[in-house]
Amino acid sequence: MSGVRVLVGTRKGAFILTSDGKRSDWKVDGPHFAGWEIYHLNGSPANPDRLYASQSGGWFGQVIQRSDDGGANWTTVGNDFAYQGDVGDHLWYDGTPRPWEFKRIWHLEPSRDDPDTVYAGAEDAALYLSQDAGQTWKELTALRQHQTGPTWQPGAGGLCLHTIILDPVHKDRIYVAISAAGAFRSDDAGASWLPINKGLRSGEIPDDDAETGHCVHHITQHPSRPDTLFMQKHWDVMRTDDAGGNWREVSGDLPSDFGFPIAVHAHEPETVYVIPIKSDSQHFPPEGKLRVYRSRTGGDKWEPLTKGLPQEDCYVNVYRDAMAVDTLDECGIYFGTTGGQVYHSADGGDSWAPIVRDLPAVLSVEVQVLP
Repeated sequence: MSGVRVLVGTRKGAFILTSDGKRSDWKVDGPHFAGWEIYHLNGSPANPDRLYASQSGGWFGQVIQRSDDGGANWTTVGNDFAYQGDVGDHLWYDGTPRPWEFKRIWHLEPSRDDPDTVYAGAEDAALYLSQDAGQTWKELTALRQHQTGPTWQPGAGGLCLHTIILDPVHKDRIYVAISAAGAFRSDDAGASWLPINKGLRSGEIPDDDAETGHCVHHITQHPSRPDTLFMQKHWDVMRTDDAGGNWREVSGDLPSDFGFPIAVHAHEPETVYVIPIKSDSQHFPPEGKLRVYRSRTGGDKWEPLTKGLPQEDCYVNVYRDAMAVDTLDECGIYFGTTGGQVYHSADGGDSWAPIVRDLPAVLSVEVQVLP
């Protein structure tokens, strides 16, 4: 029977949760890198033993860790993320120009085919590529050299490149999302980029047709429909069916269209999950009730999923990279909270149970299905 490995990055270390295919009994391993912020922990689709971790700390800066044995042992690899290329300045909140800075790696996205190839999304707004298992990195400079780059401004969490999607069908197509610049697509492996924000509406931007400047929180894609993307933005849940050419709102009857994570069922490309929070100033569930919302229609119509989740006095948040699905026959859904709980559903969201409680605040959740 297949097994499951859940990779959890937290404010104070990384944790690895494992179970068999029944997903009822779990082993908790960690903390790895205790005391360090692990912004993202992710595994290679090409080799389940290859893991990458983004380890960040105020004193020692950014570190990338690699494991070749499923997390039992770790090696510090290359950490030269100096910006490469003349990209000038970008605008700050008050409209004044500021130089680009490097602060941390928010997201690691391994190649679908090659365990030694991995992409990294940075703050401020850079995309990096390593083709030697993290030993060396190069910036794909065309992104920040885009003609709109000087106008990009940070969101509340910084000018972070937090989402990287490697298209499963179009070999050279990459999607990224940057808060608060928007979404971008490359069809030539990062050599050039197209802003894909048509149809997004942001109240802070007076121009409804603004090419960039939108605060995108997360984007997801089902591999069977690579041109269909779902987005959770600062406000609104959005959908595109033409690879980002046009977006339309599918928030429908959600109690709040503000949130961070969004995920698609592994076998049902029209089944989508979000976790709404009250507002951009009140980062907790509406009414203090932790509810995952599921749409079986690709948006617009949503149902609350509450069984096993706290329905009173719950004031946690769920970050953008802290929700994931597995690919077992009965799709499992997983998410982690700022209160340190990691919940899972082994029945597509109908019921939930905690795998572990009282971890440090969870920053990211990824899932691997093991042979």
